[in-house]
Amino acid sequence: MPPSFADLGVPSDLVAALARRSITEPFPIQAVAIPDALAGRDLCGKAPTGSGKTLAFGVAVVARLDKAPAKPRQPQVLVLTPTRELCSQVASELATLANVRGKRVATFYGGVGYDRQIKALTRGVDIAVACPGRLADLIEGRHIRLDAVQIVVVDEADRMSDMGFLPDVRRLLDQTPDTRQTLLFSATLDGAVDVLVRRYQRHPVRHELVGSAEEDANTEHYFWRVESTDRAEMTAQIAVVSGPTIVFCRTRHSADRTARQLIARGVRAVAIHGDRSQAQRERALSSFAAGHAGALVATDVAARGIHVDGVAAVVHFDPPADAKDYVHRSGRTARAGATGIVVSLVTPDKTKAVKQLQRDLGVQGGIVGPDLSSLPTGGTDVSRRQPRPARTPVPAARGDVASSGRSAAQRRRRRPPVHGRKRQPQRRAS
Repeated sequence: MPPSFADLGVPSDLVAALARRSITEPFPIQAVAIPDALAGRDLCGKAPTGSGKTLAFGVAVVARLDKAPAKPRQPQVLVLTPTRELCSQVASELATLANVRGKRVATFYGGVGYDRQIKALTRGVDIAVACPGRLADLIEGRHIRLDAVQIVVVDEADRMSDMGFLPDVRRLLDQTPDTRQTLLFSATLDGAVDVLVRRYQRHPVRHELVGSAEEDANTEHYFWRVESTDRAEMTAQIAVVSGPTIVFCRTRHSADRTARQLIARGVRAVAIHGDRSQAQRERALSSFAAGHAGALVATDVAARGIHVDGVAAVVHFDPPADAKDYVHRSGRTARAGATGIVVSLVTPDKTKAVKQLQRDLGVQGGIVGPDLSSLPTGGTDVSRRQPRPARTPVPAARGDVASSGRSAAQRRRRRPPVHGRKRQPQRRAS
């Protein structure tokens, strides 16, 4: 019989909070990680995407918070995430537990104004969930200090590495006390991520889980040979047959174009990528999560930042760059024991690259012709309607980037007002 959260040492009030959400049995990564995290040990957690890593550290973080409230501008816990979407979703998950103990959780990422974030810090934040770029700006403006941080969580560390943010992460960790507890969770723990482990963790406990045969069996992978001009129609049919679908494109322009093509074919579609403002991205994600849109068309910014239950299918409209990206994209479906399908649309010019991708993944079966009859049906929410003219997308906010966790060199030159003094207006050149 698997252990319960109470068996793992989780306090009764947090066990009750989880039970109210019908969470009564820990996932494997939670079962092995929570006891060590509750004991205050540094920890490296490796597990497949969608395996419950947020609660694996979230339960322990909330349980170990000091009873005294955080001082203004001095959070007790710092959680670093690579993208805005992941930042919001981690904070939402933590808030359901933190609220039980009257603790405050706040997010800090770019693409939105500074005022609300500065006000939250002035009131006092117990758990700060942040992207590295915005956090560095707030530190520069003297709105936040990290010298009172007791626990640091680096979430999706390999994604941080892929996006070039580890130098920023290291600078932030250098500002936290040496006595902190450091929890690092990632889908991989090699390369640059291992540098973080060796430099910032003390005798960490390692828990490395791989996908079980049962989890692998929950996902069906298809590689279909199609012409480039047929991809939009094929994607529309997959969404109609299967249900809620995330469609991955390589570029922002391709994502917008594909969303318009799906709409023209009767599938309600929304796009999410770095040229959309934060408000536009949140509206698109909310529309998809609520079932108002049947297809979410995304660039790779969403491969780690989207955690939506009930995604029936993932379509690789454009092939991913490598096997790691394939795994992260595909992990948006078949989460937490659910079933799902992953369809790669392979055009003639991409056949060689996709065959190499299959070898890297260890996937058998080759590339075959499309067969919609082989897909499980579940598309009751997204029914085919008469084609209608494509809508023009809302103009994107120029300068918005794929993730507010961007490096210092990539961040906007605009900075928050410095605490304690007003910024002098710049004179316009005559």
